[in-house]
Amino acid sequence: MTVRVVLVDDQGLVRAGLRGLLDNSDDITVVGEAGNGAEALRVVRSTKPDVVLMDVQMPVMDGIEATRLLVGDPALTGTRVIVLTTFELDDYIAEALRAGASGFLIKDIEPADLRSAVRVVAAGEALLSPGVTKRLIAQFVAQRQAPADQSKLAPLTGREREVMALAAGGLSNEEIGRKLFMSPSTARTHVHRAMAKLGARDRAQLVFLAYETGLVRPGQ
Repeated sequence: MTVRVVLVDDQGLVRAGLRGLLDNSDDITVVGEAGNGAEALRVVRSTKPDVVLMDVQMPVMDGIEATRLLVGDPALTGTRVIVLTTFELDDYIAEALRAGASGFLIKDIEPADLRSAVRVVAAGEALLSPGVTKRLIAQFVAQRQAPADQSKLAPLTGREREVMALAAGGLSNEEIGRKLFMSPSTARTHVHRAMAKLGARDRAQLVFLAYETGLVRPGQ
């Protein structure tokens, strides 16, 4: 399968660099570009890519608002957003995850890691950089004003809550399986059932909900 990608960044040089890195791969192709969030909406809706690489700070409409609108569009259920940042700006990244992004990348990422990240997200998994995404979500939730509301977790079984908590701790399906004495495929099934019951698009959103509801607490 060829992964179809749209590049969104207000700097043409950045887009050209990303296109050069991705077009060198046999299984990834860039199908569109945009220089701001508003333009991104038009391009993504017309091309329906698998993955959008989205810059945060742009004129007209920023990447966070564009991500929120794309993720909320019923016609784009198969499209995933990866947020691109120049620095590890906690507030921007946490807001992007809350808006529905499937993960984030720092712009100085190695070419091979960029291509791997695009493939991972296109396959429906979340791009959770080891430790960093968990830290960002934990910090964001710790700063919220509203108390945690675990009523959102009511549809889950006890086992699904347990698996969700371990996923929020950064464990892979294989690691969850070893810890709970189940196969990786069974762990994956529990993760996907939890996602379906909670309306989470991917693993990143499931992790965010684990913190938001208080199932997992910052520093735990």
